Parts: sequence; structure tokens; C-alpha cells
Amino acid sequence: MIVLSCKNICKSYGINTILKDVTFSINEGDKVGIIGSNGEGKTTLFKILSKEITQDDGEVFIDKNKSLGYLAQHLALDSCKTIYDEMLIVFEDLQRLERKITELEAKMNEPYDENNASYHEKIIKDYGTAQDLYQNRGGYTYKGEISRVLKGLGFTEGDFDKLISTLSGGQKTRVALCKLLLLNPDILLLDEPTNHLDLEAIEWLEEYLKTYKGTVIVISHDRFFLDSVTTGTFQVINGHVNCYNAPYTKSLELMKKDYEDKLKAYNLQQTEIKRQEAIIEKFRSFNREKSIKAAESREKALDKMEIVDAPDKEKNASKIKFEASVKSGYDVLHVEKLAKSYGEKKLFDNLSFDLKRGEKIALIGENGRGKTTLFNIIMDKVKSDSGVKVLGVNVNVGYYDQEQSNLDPNKTILNEVWDDFPELTTSELRGFLGSFLFRGDDVFKEINKLSGGERCRINLLKLMLSKSNLLLLDEPTNHLDIPSREALEEAILSYDGTLIVISHDRYFLNKVINRILELEEHGVNEYLGNYSYYTEKKKNPQRFETYEGLASGKTKTQLNEEKKKKKALEKEAKAKQNEIKNIETNITQNEEALEKLQEELCKEEVYSNPSESERVNKEIKNLQETIEKLYEQWEELSS
Repeated sequence: MIVLSCKNICKSYGINTILKDVTFSINEGDKVGIIGSNGEGKTTLFKILSKEITQDDGEVFIDKNKSLGYLAQHLALDSCKTIYDEMLIVFEDLQRLERKITELEAKMNEPYDENNASYHEKIIKDYGTAQDLYQNRGGYTYKGEISRVLKGLGFTEGDFDKLISTLSGGQKTRVALCKLLLLNPDILLLDEPTNHLDLEAIEWLEEYLKTYKGTVIVISHDRFFLDSVTTGTFQVINGHVNCYNAPYTKSLELMKKDYEDKLKAYNLQQTEIKRQEAIIEKFRSFNREKSIKAAESREKALDKMEIVDAPDKEKNASKIKFEASVKSGYDVLHVEKLAKSYGEKKLFDNLSFDLKRGEKIALIGENGRGKTTLFNIIMDKVKSDSGVKVLGVNVNVGYYDQEQSNLDPNKTILNEVWDDFPELTTSELRGFLGSFLFRGDDVFKEINKLSGGERCRINLLKLMLSKSNLLLLDEPTNHLDIPSREALEEAILSYDGTLIVISHDRYFLNKVINRILELEEHGVNEYLGNYSYYTEKKKNPQRFETYEGLASGKTKTQLNEEKKKKKALEKEAKAKQNEIKNIETNITQNEEALEKLQEELCKEEVYSNPSESERVNKEIKNLQETIEKLYEQWEELSS
């Protein structure tokens, strides 16, 4: 059943046409991903669907029996409330029921008045009705659901009582997302929901949305997320929307075939038009009445021809190329037993790892664990509490800041770049800016008027011009559209320097990374592969032992020998544990027997009989010697 549809939607701002003749329909329960380059009109489409703005032309149909939830429009947060209290707003009806049930319980405890029996019967009836409503609407589970969603999206119980006014922008976005999920609308519109989430929270959201009973429409550049959650893909391109019945990766082949088919049809028609125009010109050159009529007839046929438009083509992405001006030494970075805390909040301690020239590694871990702080320690912007950090010979560091804090908001794009690289000529600078899609008068825009994606491109350009041989990238794909992410991936793959990246983009991590460091409170766990390898290794630690051995330079013969030795040692250790267990059992049995003999020695019929007393004492002495020997064996095996 169709729950939402658009027919010939058009929207313009001044002379800029954002959407034109957009037509599609979405069925109940569909999970659709909206993709497209930045500025193509994806968010504008969401605003039209949520009635935040109106279209210039066309029709929008939304089933009147379905509720629609959109993060940006409906979830203004009260800065004076705590996170938990903000969630409770969703369940105000249940809270009113709770108060009513409490009031009815108080009335039921009043003394029974036989003269007012009907009053008491009504109280009991109302109480039963209220209890049924409370149960059916989830009154006994909603507080647990609030806790589940908040924790799933990265909040701890200690965060629940924090005032919203004290939260960062990213945390407020997560609060709003939690509130939206708890509202449980029939149609859910999500615009970049994975921004500001760590990997664990993203994976939780994926599982939540997979089982979501309503319809989900999501704008995202997170390709891994799209493949996991969605079953259909809508591509917004040049104002049009192309619909494909497949998740992101599978839709790429459909997009390619669709483009090729449309291009073929367009080229065939253009060839036919040129052929007809040549024939018309030829007929007119004869300058005879019959030939002129034939020419006019063909012209009319051409005028009636339904013109096939050229297929939409994606905008060019930035041309990124990272090069190192000098080659670093083989040992790029040595970190040993680093520790850092802020007050009582410990970020990490005992942090140790080495980085070699040419390696491309990812640093992952929960939000707030200190990943960005580690970058600042490496760059000497922050001092560690203890431990050692040593950069190798000829290492020069280039840093990409996810917060874009190194950009001056009052400068123009041109001056922002030129002030850092004054040696560039005007033509060189304009050429570089053009390759990053800043052309013409765009270069005179002030930084404070730019979108997040545009600021990212400026920082990537400055990073490219720095020609550093060690790149520290902090969430470089945030705010980048898919074409720009792909351009960045290709640039990193061809880069001959060394790289450490903090990222929650699993598609990106799979493509460019060959080692992962998982940052925890007491150090790092190392994984010799990309993100998919990391997840498989976490599930099955033994699975990649051979691969890891080969990666360390050992031969298969050496690995087989090590496996045999390992099995033999495991067998020996198991036998040793069994022997220890048997000794412990014997000790227990002998000590129980010793206790019984000592009790027997206290009996009158034993201690008053010399021969019987001698026998029991002899047995006690033998048992004590046996127990002593067993303890000696146990200590020897346990050491």
C-alpha cells in the first residue's frame, strides 16, 4: 500500500531550479536511501515532504492515517530539561494515566459507604479501564525503552540527568534522534542520522531500523549503513529523482546501465535529428515546389518528435592528490605507555604502538575515549600525563581537523588558502581551488557562509598543499558526499606517505586501511586488516591466525611448526590442569578423612582404650604425611 508519493514536484530559489518534475511513490514498510551530491536538493525534498516548505508545483500525497516524523522540524529541545525528562515528554499520555491511577487508588482506599455504592463501583470500573489502557499502551515498558534507546545511541545512565543546555551540538542531535525514535512515527525521515555516532551506536541504529515496523526514508552518505538498512535507492541528480529497487552498492550497477541506456537513446535520436535536418536542407536546396513541401513535412514531423533529454551526469568531485615532499625514515612514530586524564576522567593509560613508513592505520573506539586527544599529543598541542611519544627522522605532520577550527571565519576562501601558502602564484592557486570545485566568484565567499562540505574541501586542499609525509585525519569523510568520499579514498590509496585516521565510515575503512588500533581505557587492541576483518576477528579470534602469521613474514612451514608446538603445549597444559584437579580432589578427600579421625580420637571409647587410640593416631599421622606430599605436588605443578 502506498503511504507517500510525489507527482511532478518542482522547487526553485530565484533562478536556481532545485527540483524539477520529481515523481515517485513509497509503499508501507519500505526502507529507502536518498543519495546524491551535496547541494542536489535532498534536504529540500525532505522539507517538502514534512510540509516545512511548499513546492512551487506538483502534488504530495501522504496517507492521512499515517504519522510522519522528521528530525529537523519536529524535535525542538527544551534546554532547561534533562536528557531523560526530554524523553518523558514523548510519553505524557502515559504519565497522565499514571497520575489518574494513583488518584483512583487513593479513592479506593477510602472507607466504603453503603449509601454510595454506585460511586465505589464507578471508581473500581474506572480503575480497571485505566489499568488496561496503561498496559496496552506500554505503560510497564516505556521507561525501559527510553533507557534502551538512550544507551543504544551512546548515552550512559550518568548522562540521563545532564541538562540539555550543557550538551555539545552533536550530543543534542543524538538526543533529538532518540526522541524521534521513541515517538515511533509511521513514516520516519532521517537526514544523515549516523553523524555524531560512534561505531557501536551506528551498528545499534542499523539493527533498530532493520526491525522498524514503519516506513524509513534516509538521506545518507554512509554507504555501509545504506547497504545494511535500505532496500531501495533514490538518486537525486540535477533536480531529478531516479528510483532503483536495490540498496546502495547493488544500485550502482543499475545506475550505470540506466545511464548507458538513456545515453544510447539520446545519441540515437540526435543522430536521427541530424540526418533529418540534412535531408530537409537537401530538399530545400532543390528549390522546387514538391521538394519544399517534402522538407516542410519532415520539419513538422521533427517538431512533433518527443525529445529525449541527455541523461543526468554526476558533478565532478574534487581532484585530490596527496604527495610527500620528503621521504620519512622507516620508523615514523613510537608511542610507549602513554596516559592521559582530565580530572577524574581517565581517557587512556598504558598506550603503546609503533607506526612504520607507508602504513595506513585506523584509530577507533567509543566517543570520548581520547582519539582526538592522542592526535593532539602527537602534534605536541597537548601534553600526556606520562609515557613517551617519539616522531621519526624527517617526519612532518599534516592534520585534518573534523571541527574545522583552523579556518578563519572572516577570511575569504582565496585568502584562507593563500595566507598558508603564500609562495603560490595567482594562477596556481586559482587552478587548485578550481580542482576543488571553487570557481569564479566562489573564491571570494567568506568561510562563515560556507556549508560543512565546502569547509571540508578547503581543509583537504590545504592538507594536499602541505605535502606532509604523516597525515592525521580526524573524521575526514564527515560532511563529504559520496563522490568526494570516493575521490578521497583514491587519493589515500595512491599516497606514498603514512596515515592515521579516526573514522566511523566503515566503507572507507574497508577500502583504505590495513591495520586497526582499537583504543580502550588501558591501551590498544591491534587488528591486522580492514574493518570487516576487525569485526570477524572480534567474533572469532582464532579465524585469521594463518593470515596474521604470514603478514608478520613467517613461512607456511614455520606456521605449521608453531601450530604443532602450540597444540602440544595446549595438550600438556590440559593434562597438567587435570592432574592439579585430581590432586585437589585427593587433598579434599584426605582432609575430610583426617577430620573424621580427629573427631573419633575425642570419643571416650577410643582415647580410654590404648590400643585403639594408638591405631587412630597412626592413621592420623599417615594421612598428615600424605596430605603434605599432595600439597608439595600441587605447589610444584601450580608454579
